[in-house]
Amino acid sequence: MAKTPEKPPFSLVTALPVELPDPPRPLGAHGRQLWDRVQGEYRITDCGGVELLVQACSAEDRAENLAAAITRDGDVIYSRTGVPRTHPAVKDELACRAFIVRTLERLGISIEAVIGPH
Repeated sequence: MAKTPEKPPFSLVTALPVELPDPPRPLGAHGRQLWDRVQGEYRITDCGGVELLVQACSAEDRAENLAAAITRDGDVIYSRTGVPRTHPAVKDELACRAFIVRTLERLGISIEAVIGPH
Protein backbone atom coordinates (compact mmCIF):
# COMPACT_ATOMS: atom_id res chain seq x y z
CA MET A 1 0.00 0.00 0.00
CA ALA A 2 1.36 3.46 -0.98
CA LYS A 3 2.04 5.90 1.76
CA THR A 4 0.24 9.25 1.36
CA PRO A 5 2.45 12.32 1.63
CA GLU A 6 2.11 14.39 4.76
CA LYS A 7 0.36 17.72 4.54
CA PRO A 8 2.53 20.78 5.07
CA PRO A 9 1.87 22.71 8.29
CA PHE A 10 -0.83 25.36 8.16
CA SER A 11 0.43 28.94 8.04
CA LEU A 12 -1.32 32.27 7.86
CA VAL A 13 -0.43 34.71 5.14
CA THR A 14 -0.89 38.27 6.24
CA ALA A 15 -1.15 41.25 3.96
CA LEU A 16 1.48 43.91 4.25
CA PRO A 17 0.19 47.15 5.73
CA VAL A 18 -0.77 49.58 2.99
CA GLU A 19 0.23 53.19 3.38
CA LEU A 20 -2.67 55.46 2.52
CA PRO A 21 -2.02 58.88 1.00
CA ASP A 22 -2.53 61.87 3.26
CA PRO A 23 -5.22 64.39 2.36
CA PRO A 24 -3.96 67.65 0.83
CA ARG A 25 -5.51 69.66 3.69
CA PRO A 26 -6.11 68.91 7.36
CA LEU A 27 -9.34 67.09 8.18
CA GLY A 28 -11.18 66.45 11.41
CA ALA A 29 -11.67 62.98 12.83
CA HIS A 30 -14.83 62.15 10.84
CA GLY A 31 -13.47 63.52 7.58
CA ARG A 32 -10.22 61.64 8.04
CA GLN A 33 -12.10 58.39 8.66
CA LEU A 34 -14.00 58.87 5.41
CA TRP A 35 -10.75 59.73 3.59
CA ASP A 36 -9.03 56.59 4.89
CA ARG A 37 -11.98 54.31 4.09
CA VAL A 38 -12.31 55.61 0.54
CA GLN A 39 -8.57 55.62 -0.14
CA GLY A 40 -8.29 52.14 1.36
CA GLU A 41 -10.72 50.81 -1.24
CA TYR A 42 -10.24 53.07 -4.25
CA ARG A 43 -6.78 54.69 -4.16
CA ILE A 44 -7.88 57.96 -5.74
CA THR A 45 -4.78 59.74 -7.05
CA ASP A 46 -5.87 62.09 -9.87
CA CYS A 47 -5.97 65.75 -8.83
CA GLY A 48 -9.67 66.20 -9.61
CA GLY A 49 -10.66 63.07 -7.73
CA VAL A 50 -8.51 64.00 -4.74
CA GLU A 51 -10.08 67.45 -4.61
CA LEU A 52 -13.61 66.03 -4.81
CA LEU A 53 -12.80 63.55 -2.06
CA VAL A 54 -11.26 66.14 0.26
CA GLN A 55 -14.30 68.40 -0.26
CA ALA A 56 -16.61 65.51 0.66
CA CYS A 57 -14.48 64.76 3.73
CA SER A 58 -14.58 68.41 4.81
CA ALA A 59 -18.35 68.34 4.42
CA GLU A 60 -18.42 65.20 6.59
CA ASP A 61 -16.63 67.10 9.35
CA ARG A 62 -19.08 70.00 8.99
CA ALA A 63 -22.12 67.70 9.00
CA GLU A 64 -20.92 65.97 12.17
CA ASN A 65 -20.30 69.33 13.89
CA LEU A 66 -23.80 70.47 12.92
CA ALA A 67 -25.25 67.16 14.13
CA ALA A 68 -23.52 67.64 17.49
CA ALA A 69 -25.00 71.14 17.83
CA ILE A 70 -28.46 69.82 16.96
CA THR A 71 -28.09 67.01 19.50
CA ARG A 72 -26.93 69.49 22.14
CA ASP A 73 -29.72 72.03 21.46
CA GLY A 74 -32.48 69.64 20.42
CA ASP A 75 -34.17 69.08 17.05
CA VAL A 76 -36.79 71.64 17.99
CA ILE A 77 -35.93 75.00 19.46
CA TYR A 78 -38.27 77.65 20.80
CA SER A 79 -38.33 81.33 19.94
CA ARG A 80 -38.46 84.03 22.60
CA THR A 81 -42.23 83.90 22.37
CA GLY A 82 -42.26 80.12 22.82
CA VAL A 83 -43.02 79.17 19.22
CA PRO A 84 -41.40 75.83 18.36
CA ARG A 85 -39.40 75.49 15.16
CA THR A 86 -36.90 73.10 13.66
CA HIS A 87 -33.30 73.76 14.65
CA PRO A 88 -31.85 76.01 11.92
CA ALA A 89 -28.79 73.76 11.51
CA VAL A 90 -30.92 70.77 10.41
CA LYS A 91 -31.22 72.16 6.88
CA ASP A 92 -27.46 72.78 6.70
CA GLU A 93 -26.61 69.31 8.02
CA LEU A 94 -28.86 67.71 5.41
CA ALA A 95 -27.28 69.86 2.69
CA CYS A 96 -23.79 68.71 3.74
CA ARG A 97 -24.85 65.06 3.72
CA ALA A 98 -26.49 65.43 0.31
CA PHE A 99 -23.28 67.02 -1.01
CA ILE A 100 -21.25 64.10 0.35
CA VAL A 101 -23.49 61.52 -1.32
CA ARG A 102 -23.49 63.38 -4.66
CA THR A 103 -19.73 63.79 -4.57
CA LEU A 104 -19.09 60.14 -3.76
CA GLU A 105 -21.44 59.16 -6.59
CA ARG A 106 -19.57 61.50 -8.93
CA LEU A 107 -16.36 59.72 -7.96
CA GLY A 108 -18.02 56.40 -8.78
CA ILE A 109 -17.63 55.17 -5.22
CA SER A 110 -21.21 54.00 -4.81
CA ILE A 111 -20.85 51.60 -7.74
CA GLU A 112 -18.08 49.12 -6.88
CA ALA A 113 -14.67 48.96 -5.24
CA VAL A 114 -11.67 49.12 -7.55
CA ILE A 115 -9.23 47.34 -5.24
CA GLY A 116 -11.68 44.92 -3.64
CA PRO A 117 -12.41 43.84 -0.11
CA HIS A 118 -9.63 43.44 2.44
